[in-house]
Amino acid sequence: MLPLEPTDDLAKPAFTDAASGKKWLSQLQLTNLSLAHGTLRAQLDELNRYPMRGKDRLHTLEAMREPVNSMQADYAKRLLGKKLPLSDEEFTSLVAISNLWQSMLNGYLRCLQSREFGDSSVASDEALLSHRCLLYSGLLITDFLRAGCEPDGKSWQNFHTIYAHIEQQGLQQVVMADQLNRSGRDTSCLTLYAKTLLLHRARLLGLRRNQWQIADRWLEAWGETITVEPRCSVSKGDAPPLAVDLASTRGLVPIQRATNAATMRFLAMVPLSKLIRVKTILLQQGQSPQQNGLGDDIDSKDSVNLLNKLHACWCEPRTESMVDEPRDAPLAQLSVNLENIYAHIARKPFKVTPLSSFADKEEQKQIETFGRVLDQTDRHNLKEVGFLVEDWLVEENGLLHARLLRKLTTGERLGLNQIICLYLPDSKAYKLGVVTLVSVTRSGNLYIGVRYLPGAPKAVSAQAGASGNLHSGTTPALILPEMANLRIPGSIVMPRDWFHTGRPLALISQDNAKLNVTMGISVELGNDFERVSFAPAH
Repeated sequence: MLPLEPTDDLAKPAFTDAASGKKWLSQLQLTNLSLAHGTLRAQLDELNRYPMRGKDRLHTLEAMREPVNSMQADYAKRLLGKKLPLSDEEFTSLVAISNLWQSMLNGYLRCLQSREFGDSSVASDEALLSHRCLLYSGLLITDFLRAGCEPDGKSWQNFHTIYAHIEQQGLQQVVMADQLNRSGRDTSCLTLYAKTLLLHRARLLGLRRNQWQIADRWLEAWGETITVEPRCSVSKGDAPPLAVDLASTRGLVPIQRATNAATMRFLAMVPLSKLIRVKTILLQQGQSPQQNGLGDDIDSKDSVNLLNKLHACWCEPRTESMVDEPRDAPLAQLSVNLENIYAHIARKPFKVTPLSSFADKEEQKQIETFGRVLDQTDRHNLKEVGFLVEDWLVEENGLLHARLLRKLTTGERLGLNQIICLYLPDSKAYKLGVVTLVSVTRSGNLYIGVRYLPGAPKAVSAQAGASGNLHSGTTPALILPEMANLRIPGSIVMPRDWFHTGRPLALISQDNAKLNVTMGISVELGNDFERVSFAPAH
């Protein structure tokens, strides 16, 4: 098992049994969450150093589980919806969450260690202790995944080592109760292990938080269909097995990357593939998700979409992402936020034009950007005035979607539903898109999925008069043209809080042509933009 520091007679924890632990927790001040979180972790670490009977330690840790889970859930809210990479402060919060899980893990490992040293008080608890150890080592991994970050190699190594020990003891299929399990289902270590591996493999699907929780619950319910074996068979046309090396610092890999090592294990995916296909067919035939054992969180259509995504990820052959298999790829230039995107499409910075004048633009005062006034001679020196682009490797570039890996570990932070623009040197075309997936690789590079918006964007200045609490004046915007053959009307992409149905808007193109329009409906509301329909004003 994993090595632990020796106990110390000088350790002085604030509690040494379940009763004193509950009393101490009742007095813990929660008004300062960071302080309470750090204090709880410090006391658990002190308890882990304290020499005590295994059974007493186990009862104390079991009493700590619910308050620890509750505090971790509150602390994790700090990371909800954050752009990536995380800021230093946000990453510190993630590390704090990880450290508290590690403290719980170390406590249960200490109980197992005492069993190995001859402590008969926990002789009948080895299955429970193994379950808890695997649970908390798995939480170390999944909380990084939920934050959009790839777990480090040590976390994977510890997770595999614990499962290997459980397998050696023949305890992997023993089902254990867990009152804190949201699904209310008893689970085995095999199910916990396979579930964590498969959720990690699904990390690049761009699942929303509720979809992640649903997939987690489904995998627990489907635990009996998943096996982890030292051998596998491959049949043409069937779902190929997935492999994992218990001595590695990684998660699942395709069967083609498996070796002959004794530590290699295989997940047979045919049973899971058949189960998912049957549930998909039943949903399409009119059965409800509840009737299909899928819960009532999402409707049939969304259930089918999620099942298809998971099946493609787990059960169908596919090219591995550059995140998992680095390789050469074509380059594209990416720009972020509307003002920056406007500047690169227009080849000059956005300039505010007073509402009172459209005609004599060249005689108007130059806008001051980044602390100095721009004139005609430096309009094209975008980089000098801060309008930067980033080099990204293009893993996939389809008509509707793209996947990219940032070449460098530095650059803009990105979040879901954020507007971006790609310039593809080969086609010399700009493509506007919305971020649908964002993840940080182990090396610190950013990986994103993008959904393209239809049409070639054109940079315009949008002007609107005062209207209630909405923004007014002039703002950079982008026009996406009508695509009549696809029955897609033209639309305007502009900052949030400018839209109101029927609001007049003036669009000024790069050649100073003016088009008066009226806003129609909000087609899409993003994190930093709104896409709206429009019609020529009468």
